[in-house]
Amino acid sequence: MLATEAAEAGHVLVIGHRGAPGYRPENTLAAHELAVLLGADRVECDVVPTADGVLVVRHESDLTASTDVASRPDLAHLRRRSGGSTASGPRGWHVEDMTLEQVRSVRAVETAPVLRPGSTVYDGRFGVPTLAELLDSVAVVRARTGRDVSVAVEVKDPVLFARRGLDVAALLEADLSAASASGVPVVVQSFDPRFLKRVSGWGVPLVQLVHSWPRGRAVPDGGDAPGAPGWPRAAAMCSDAGLAEVARYARVLAPRKDLVMPDGPDGPDGPDGSRGEPTDLVARAHDHGLDVHVFSLRNENVHLPARLRSGTHPAAHGRALEEYAALIAVGVDGVFSDHPDTAVEAVRGAAGRRSLAALASTCSWRGALVPAGRGPA
Repeated sequence: MLATEAAEAGHVLVIGHRGAPGYRPENTLAAHELAVLLGADRVECDVVPTADGVLVVRHESDLTASTDVASRPDLAHLRRRSGGSTASGPRGWHVEDMTLEQVRSVRAVETAPVLRPGSTVYDGRFGVPTLAELLDSVAVVRARTGRDVSVAVEVKDPVLFARRGLDVAALLEADLSAASASGVPVVVQSFDPRFLKRVSGWGVPLVQLVHSWPRGRAVPDGGDAPGAPGWPRAAAMCSDAGLAEVARYARVLAPRKDLVMPDGPDGPDGPDGSRGEPTDLVARAHDHGLDVHVFSLRNENVHLPARLRSGTHPAAHGRALEEYAALIAVGVDGVFSDHPDTAVEAVRGAAGRRSLAALASTCSWRGALVPAGRGPA
């Protein structure tokens, strides 16, 4: 089901963000398969190119946190700083410096072991898949389950890789052409509007991601990062003029969740743990013919507003369903989730409340269905 079809059906699309990384190491075949089994309508992956021109599924090109590459002495010579040998950034191992054979030799690990210790039991069990392998895997799961699952492919840093002679658009087009016979619906997403405009003639639905940098976090100073010089600011992209421009090439606006449900006035959650009033972004995007998918929702306390946390441990799961409910109530068409089963439950609950409200509105005995003062949310 594509985004526009979901909206027409009144269904909120559940998107497995990097698969189901709340339960398996992110961006592995196992994480994506689990997301489908947990009920996701779409699975989302990120792609970066190897030195020999193959797209592999990683959130960023640096493999240090997401694989066991640091334990590989045969790859030690490839370690470098992110901006080059003279840069001051952290040292790591980057996909674009490695051949596919070298990338295949490392194993995936949990990227947040303190937050998600349960997932560390799978460390070293799964490899780094290519995009082609992921698309094949989803085709198999679709056939096995009979579920019409789609794939969102996020292109990371295309300008950065172009400087290395790696044309991500050409590599992606080749992979999608090769996979077209499988019948897996694909959408392409990026923070980079220049990239999306370049590929807008492919006939593939496009998703414009929009980032907002949290208060106190430094905006990247690289020329290819959202928020850096030369990039449209979130406020500009989410203005009426910006939305009209996005609608020229994309079907979906995908903002960070705080652009829809802002942080409180005195920090991430406000003085009392509350969140700010919802913005009108969803309604205005709809006016421009765009669906709205928000990222990224997670169950752990550290990712929730203070009023929805359970206890004080950052890794404990809080009342995440309430955050989903608030976003669904303002009309979002899709949610990116690290815990797709929670998202499915939230969507199911919202659909049930709508059905009850519709039934109650047609009944003269409404009070028997909905007690006074407790109308459907």
